[in-house]
Formats: sequence, structure tokens, C-alpha cells
Amino acid sequence: MTSILTYTLKNLSSPSKRALRFSVRPLSCSSQLRTAPAVQTKSKKTLAKANVRNVVVVDGVRIPFLLSGTSYKDLMAHDLARAALSGLLHRTNVPKEVIDYIVFGTVIQEVKTSNVAREASLGAGFSDKTPAHTVTMACISSNQAMTTAVGLIAAGQSDVVVAGGVELMSDIPIRHSRKMRRMMLDLNKAKTLGQRLSLISKFRLDFLAPELISVSEFSTNETMGHSADRLAAAFSVSRLEQDEYALRSHSLAKKAQDEGLLSDIVPFKVPGKDTVTKDNGIRPSSLEQMAKLKPAFIKPYGTVTAANSSFLTDGASAMLIMAEEKALAMGYKPKAYLRDFLYVSQDPKDQLLLGPTYATPKVLEKAGLTMNDIDVFEFHEAFSGQILANFKAMDSDWFSQNYMGRKTKIGSPPLEKFNKWGGSLSLGHPFGATGCRLVITAANRLQKEGGQYALVAACAAGGQGHAMIVEAYPK
Repeated sequence: MTSILTYTLKNLSSPSKRALRFSVRPLSCSSQLRTAPAVQTKSKKTLAKANVRNVVVVDGVRIPFLLSGTSYKDLMAHDLARAALSGLLHRTNVPKEVIDYIVFGTVIQEVKTSNVAREASLGAGFSDKTPAHTVTMACISSNQAMTTAVGLIAAGQSDVVVAGGVELMSDIPIRHSRKMRRMMLDLNKAKTLGQRLSLISKFRLDFLAPELISVSEFSTNETMGHSADRLAAAFSVSRLEQDEYALRSHSLAKKAQDEGLLSDIVPFKVPGKDTVTKDNGIRPSSLEQMAKLKPAFIKPYGTVTAANSSFLTDGASAMLIMAEEKALAMGYKPKAYLRDFLYVSQDPKDQLLLGPTYATPKVLEKAGLTMNDIDVFEFHEAFSGQILANFKAMDSDWFSQNYMGRKTKIGSPPLEKFNKWGGSLSLGHPFGATGCRLVITAANRLQKEGGQYALVAACAAGGQGHAMIVEAYPK
């Protein structure tokens, strides 16, 4: 497949093929921070389907998302997931015995708790009769956990499912080299002293070199940051545009934090330390300060920096998902319906981070909606360049026709509806936990702003993506 970067840059020089060469709308933070009038609830159709169970979100929580290496650094992922589950129990008062199933997403697994959903649920006091499993799908792992819950309920297999996700980047597993591992395994099997001495005689110092977890794509051997840099270049997203967008994210997150809008957070008493009550990665700066940072991946000419990228984050989230009739029978007032969703995948080299562009028109068509019907947009922000490149791809007839097989563009989300309480760039991005944060934020924003439909979308490693329609529960 022809590289997007090569093909785009070659064709941008032609006056007849400049579909991708336009500026992102100005990202004036001051205008974004002004209090917007509440969206008036429109009398739109509901997305309920005949003979299909309505699946609802009763509530969702997360422990504060923290920069890796800070207050959670001495814990295990199991501890964070358990805290999120305990917070959900406390918030909803749901009886533990009514939970039919638990599913969690995670990306970098701790060997001791490979099925972290099961270990965390036992630690949080759930019944040992409640099955639990763990899924992994890169940055959309908890999205997969949620949609697994939707499937179980829609199929009539369960009535009440807890879905969530967790990531602990402060303590990632580092292995011995393959040579050292092989020697240790062979030594364990050796039956005589002679066999052991023979194996030990083959030891070399380079066997001790550790094997770090790779942050690159297995299929391309390229880091996501490199992909973001190339994607920004392909879509002519400038360094200034990226810094402006990052500043917007941090400024909106700080405003939401100060106004108490991040109500999904539950406090977490870290053993031996203080109680953590808020995210610690929200740090509004200035464009002048951001401009001083050097490129993080492609040097010296790249545009992706630490300031316009999401940071390594520790955190966990959990949601109580039910069949509507079960929730009402138990006296709950749900927050939202989980409606149509889908997953997409494309070329992991040149289109690694374009999942939202591919997923958005498909999920809208599946639901019978248009972009104008959406009141709230919540997209995962891996990098500013990734978000802005998706905006440009979504707003390009040329890209739609040449890469997506569509006649016309879908159009990009209006900024006044987009990630108004901050995003992954500012709130943090624990890989396995972000999907649940996106959905509960969308549900809370619908309630706060009086909207009916939200669209949640995210990209993920491997060139994959997810999108879902969330519908506000009637007042």
C-alpha cells in the first residue's frame, strides 16, 4: 500500500489535489474556557431496537490518574483495579452477589496476576462464584471490556456486569535475556551435577543484559510516537497547532477539575501514604514554554514533544453495566444507554492512529445518525498530532475517496462539543483504563449539558480503533 506520507506530500504540490492542505480551526483557549450555554435536549428518536435488550450504564468511577513514578509506584496493578472496584461498590451500593460477571482490560500484564480481573475482584470482596476474565486490545482494552459486557447482557447470558480497566506503568515487567532464560530452564531440568556444570560453562556476561518491554509495533518495529510524527507531517499539522491543542486540553481539564466536574473520581488511600483525590498530570503551561521543548521522537525536525503527547500513567476505572429492566427493578436511575458500537482496523504502518476517522462514519451509519445529531464527542487523545490529523482526514473528501472508499467526507467534530473536560493529554492515559473514562465522561456530560447522543472513539496500537454511541437516559 502506498505510504500516506509519500502519496500525500507528492500530491499536495498539485493545485488540483490539495484536499488535505488546510488549517485546523483556531484553537483559542480563552474562547474554549468560557462557560458555554447548556445544550437543549432535542426531541430525537431513541436508538432502542425491537427484540434487543436495552443495556445501560448505572454509574462508573475511576481512581485518580497519576503520572507514573508518583504515588502508585510501590503498588501492583491488582491494587489499582481493586481500588476502582471498591470505589464502584461504594458509589452504587450494588450487592456483590448480584454481579454475574466481571471483565477488565489491561495491556502490560503482571505475570503474578495475569488475570487481573479475577485477582482484583477477589481482593475487592466479590464472590468467588463470580467469573472474571481479562482482555487486551492495546489502548482500547477497556472498550473491549465494556462491549463484552454489552454482548453478555444483550445475549441474555447476564443481567449485571462490571467492566473496567487498569494499567500500572510505574512497575513494568523486565525479563532476563532469552539466552539467560533458556539456561535457567535447562538448569532446572538438569539431573546431574555434570549436566549443571556443562550448562554453566556456557554462560556469558551478555546473558545478563535485561530485555525491556518494547513500546514499538511488533509488525513495523516503529514506536507510536514516530507514527504520530509522520502522521502529523502527512496531514500538514504544525508544531504550533499541536501545542495549541495540548494547551486547550490541559486548560479545559483544569477548569473541569476546579469546578468539580470530574465526578467519576473516587479517592484512593494509598497504603503508607496520603489519600489521593485528584489527577496530577493536569498542568496548563504556555505556548512559549511548550515551544522550548525538543522533539521527542524524530530529531531534530519532528513536531511531537512531551508537551503535546499523553504521558505514561497509572490508573484504573470500573463501570456498572446492567440490563435496563434489572437496573429499574433494583431501584437504579441509569446514566445512559450503550448503543451501537464497532471496531475497525487498518494498516499499522501509515494509518496506525486513524481509528476514529474510519470508525466514526461507520458507527453513525449503523445508528442512523449524522454528525449533527451528536451533542457530545469524547475521543482518546494519544497525541495532539493524532487528534488533529484525524480531524483533517475526517474533513477531507480526498482522503475519504482515496482511502475509505466513501463519496464524501464525514466532517470533523465541532470543537465546542469536543473533549470539553480535557482528555488523555491532560487527564492521563492508563492504557487499559481509558475507554471506561471516555464513556462515563460522555454520559456525565450528556446529563450536565442536556444532550441526547454522544460519540466515543479511540485509536489503538496495531492500527485498530473503536467507536460507540452513548444515549442519555431520559430524565
